[in-house]
Amino acid sequence: MANKRQSTEKVMQTFFFSIATASIAILFMIMLFLFMEGLPIFREVSVKDFIFGHYWYPTSDPPDFGIFPLIVASLTVTALSSAIAIPLGVMTAIYLAELASARVAEIVKPAVELLAALPSVVIGFFGMVIVAPFLQETFGLPTGLNLFNSALMLAFMSIPTICSLSEDAIHSVPIVLKEGSLALGATHWETIIRVVLPASVSGISTAVILGMSRAIGETMVVLMVAGGAAMIPGSVFDPVRPMPASIAAEMAEAPFRGDHYYALFATGIVLFLFTLVFNIIADHIAHKYRQVGEASL
Repeated sequence: MANKRQSTEKVMQTFFFSIATASIAILFMIMLFLFMEGLPIFREVSVKDFIFGHYWYPTSDPPDFGIFPLIVASLTVTALSSAIAIPLGVMTAIYLAELASARVAEIVKPAVELLAALPSVVIGFFGMVIVAPFLQETFGLPTGLNLFNSALMLAFMSIPTICSLSEDAIHSVPIVLKEGSLALGATHWETIIRVVLPASVSGISTAVILGMSRAIGETMVVLMVAGGAAMIPGSVFDPVRPMPASIAAEMAEAPFRGDHYYALFATGIVLFLFTLVFNIIADHIAHKYRQVGEASL
């Protein structure tokens, strides 16, 4: 009986190890393909000119392959959407975890998480049909398809991720810490601010960075509502073209294995590196504050 149990455990261990190895192998192959298709562009343009060039005209003669406006657009859209989504997501998580009654939480939490189930194209249509005309009429803009509109739509997409992960982090705080704080005379708000949030900062930080990663990598929403202008924005109401939007809009018309094709894949490499950095930072912060929390306990 013991031998059969050990054999079953070994089979299951091998099975799950194979699944994990396959996932890593698939990711590695995707990354390898991305670099193989993107690096040839640097035979025609230097890395410096590609990253810091201010003009993106891949079909002109001669073509310009400067993606600096695309990088600035991606970073500004992500930063502005994070400025909207982080306070809303974290405060909603605090409300659901610490303040809301069980009945209210049963209604509010599914409603918040329903945003995550909405297809990005639906959110994009909402931004085009409802938000864009409102912004255009309210602020007297030439177009409502701009940086602010895209940041607002990306914030709607990021809030469920930030809220759900932050709520889980707050729920994971040991109850003894809360009870100890209340027993020492702290109010509920003081306990939340001085005990609960510091103890859950690891999970909240991870939630925030993962939400930002989703925002910087989103394609359909920014393609539909960002305006599509490959220029450095002078205000939040200027049209922009983030990197994912440029790749999605131009890949179908780029000649196969041409310079334009290679440049779009190189843009994908830059986008991949940004997302990779975000995830490495999230893992580092989570590991760092988890060790601090364990040491304090």
